[in-house]
Amino acid sequence: MIDPTPNESEAMTVGGLQGGEYLEGLGQSDLASLTETEWDRFIDAVITGYCDHLRELAAKDRARLDAMTPGIPF
Repeated sequence: MIDPTPNESEAMTVGGLQGGEYLEGLGQSDLASLTETEWDRFIDAVITGYCDHLRELAAKDRARLDAMTPGIPF
């Protein structure tokens, strides 16, 4: 990813941590030795962690922006 936003960078960290947790659960650290199913689940953990966290951050940003927007005066 070229020039990730702060939210994207944070989401990558979270996704990576979730992928790491999955590997720890397998007792595995060598990606080349994963089975096809293990690889698919590892990638799923990383991508799901990334996307879920990015959505959480977007919701917080939306709430902050909405709070800064003045009400319609009429």
